[in-house]
Amino acid sequence: MIAAVDEFILYDDMQYTRRGWRNRNQIKTSHGVQWLTVPVLVKGKYNQSIKDTQINGTEWAVSHWKSLSLNYARVSHYESIASWLKPLYLTSQYTYLSDLNCAFLEAVCLFLDIRTPLAPSSDYRSAEGKSERLAEIFLQAGATRYVSGPAA
Repeated sequence: MIAAVDEFILYDDMQYTRRGWRNRNQIKTSHGVQWLTVPVLVKGKYNQSIKDTQINGTEWAVSHWKSLSLNYARVSHYESIASWLKPLYLTSQYTYLSDLNCAFLEAVCLFLDIRTPLAPSSDYRSAEGKSERLAEIFLQAGATRYVSGPAA
C-alpha cells in the first residue's frame, strides 16, 4: 500500500488502543503462530495518543530478535534481511512506540526500494471529529485520492 501512494500518513495523533496491532505482531513458527509484543506504558493513560505512548523497557528487543533468528535462520535470504533488521532490534533505543514503528517502516521501505515519504498525522493541523480530522489532513496534503487498509 505504501508503494501505491504519493505520501503515506501515519495516524499517530489518534488514541492508542490496548490489545491492538500497533505494538504487536505475529510470526509463523514450527509450533504455530507466536505473538511478538512491544510492552508499552498504558496504566492510567487511557486517553493517550499513539505518538505519546511510551515503550516499557528494552528487554523485548533481544527476545524478539531471538525468536526471529530461531524461527527464520534457515530460510533463504535470511542473512540479507538480518543484516538490516538486526540493528533495528539490538542497537537502536526508542522511547516512543511511534518512533519505533516509523523506523521499522522506513527500513522495510528502503529494503524494498519504496521511496514514498512517510509523515505523521501530527505534522498536520487537525480538526475535531474523526471525519473532519481525516478531511483536514486530506486537504492539507493536497490529496486527490484516499487509500486505506481494510480495517480503516
